[in-house]
Amino acid sequence: MTIRSLAGFALLFATASACRPSTRPSGPAPRDVARVSVIPAPVSLSVGSGAPFALVDSTPIVVDAPTDEALRIGEVLATLLRPSTGFTIPVTRGASATRRAILLRIDAARTDVGDEGYALSVTGDVVRIDAPTPAGLFHGVQTLRQLLPFGIESDMMTKREWSIPAVTITDRPRFAWRGAMLDVSRHFFTVDEVKQYIDMLALYKFNIFHIHLTDDQGWRIEIKSRPALTAAGATQVGGGPGGFYTQGEYAEIVRYAADRFLTVVPEVDMPAHSNAMLLSNPELSCGKRPPATYTGTEVGFSALCPDKEETYRLVDDIVREIAAITPGPYFHIGGDEVEALTHEQYARFVERVQEIVNRHGKRMVGWEEITKARLLPTSIAQQWNSDSARNAQRSGSKIVMSPGPKVYLDMKHTPSTELGLSWAGVNEVRVSYDWDPATYIVGVTESDILGVEAPLWSETVRNLASAQYLAMPRLPSVAEVGWSPQSARRWEDFRVRLAAHAPRWRLLGINYYASPQIPW
Repeated sequence: MTIRSLAGFALLFATASACRPSTRPSGPAPRDVARVSVIPAPVSLSVGSGAPFALVDSTPIVVDAPTDEALRIGEVLATLLRPSTGFTIPVTRGASATRRAILLRIDAARTDVGDEGYALSVTGDVVRIDAPTPAGLFHGVQTLRQLLPFGIESDMMTKREWSIPAVTITDRPRFAWRGAMLDVSRHFFTVDEVKQYIDMLALYKFNIFHIHLTDDQGWRIEIKSRPALTAAGATQVGGGPGGFYTQGEYAEIVRYAADRFLTVVPEVDMPAHSNAMLLSNPELSCGKRPPATYTGTEVGFSALCPDKEETYRLVDDIVREIAAITPGPYFHIGGDEVEALTHEQYARFVERVQEIVNRHGKRMVGWEEITKARLLPTSIAQQWNSDSARNAQRSGSKIVMSPGPKVYLDMKHTPSTELGLSWAGVNEVRVSYDWDPATYIVGVTESDILGVEAPLWSETVRNLASAQYLAMPRLPSVAEVGWSPQSARRWEDFRVRLAAHAPRWRLLGINYYASPQIPW
């Protein structure tokens, strides 16, 4: 929706070619002393006066949990630690009394940190992460990762002291939905590129990956009962080869995200933004002009006919097949920027599609325009451009906050930066940080909000390096908005912590905009 116009964690981020190398800061890397630079900021963090925990070759990771998933998280951590340290780092199951070890423990009694929280303590004798669920344990490992020197991200062994400062952390997320969206429709991203984007989200404790699969310019997902969709619609902005994901490739993305505790939310945009869908179904078009291959960026001209039963048979086939290979509970129908239908036609379409989505076992998500229809309490409205999302309150539906002027990552950093658009503003990193979802819309309170999400639309984004350049460093700021308590967030503190992450990004091959607002 737009207006226009860890297998191995140290190897999870493949090196991307720099989009704008001149933006990378020069000079020596920041000193390792600023290692307590955790993002998102934990609910509670205290730095101890005792000795740090020193990693040595014999340091084991001990998993005190019966589940294979917890053991896999231990292997993820070990795979991060081994290349740069050269240490063996064995992973075993064992008891919580182990000393001189990194202990990962599932403790269902830790209800104080919710489903995704954790407690982490570091002394000279032991590193301990306790969590009630594997998701919380995984998030705790990301915090531990950030407490280590940034050189831990290297895949080359370095002889140095590897230590973790003495800290005590208790942490849990503010919002249940902490998402980021990648538009693969306007420009196609390969499976490997999507995985690398997911890796950035995992590092900062996002738990939702929203993938925008279809739009006017491109159809990106195989539908076996409707093969003509990809045969005709796999084009992209500006021409070029485009592409699409087979169902096997899409399932691979879903599994990869799930291994990092991110739920995939697939989006098939309709009834507008449907030109690529209509290329193979022109008889279902009620748009302003006949369907034709489209490589521009203007929107609002396409629409599925809401009064034809064949429209809903097509939608049912699409939802059925995608829902069957998406284990998460959500299906996003888009629903934005519909200019070719009447209010009544639009509302009727949304309500029919809501029935289809629910019949296939999913909760419907849509951009804020869907509040014009009668929503079920299980449906979710995603705010982006106005205060109309508050109409979701009438049905008891929850709201995901994605205000364009704050968290649209495709907006330019400054008027002079090459990539991005500016219809929602020119958004430096402080803009994406300095806002409170619970006060952004008058009448919408925290209890109405499911969470926050940062979309990245790809009109100007041709490759992963471009995507990273627009996302970073704003993506970590949105992560903190979604995770950390509002009372604990302070810009001056965040900008210092953020600066300490740049050497980590460079080792991971992550391109970024070196904002002058940050003391790199």
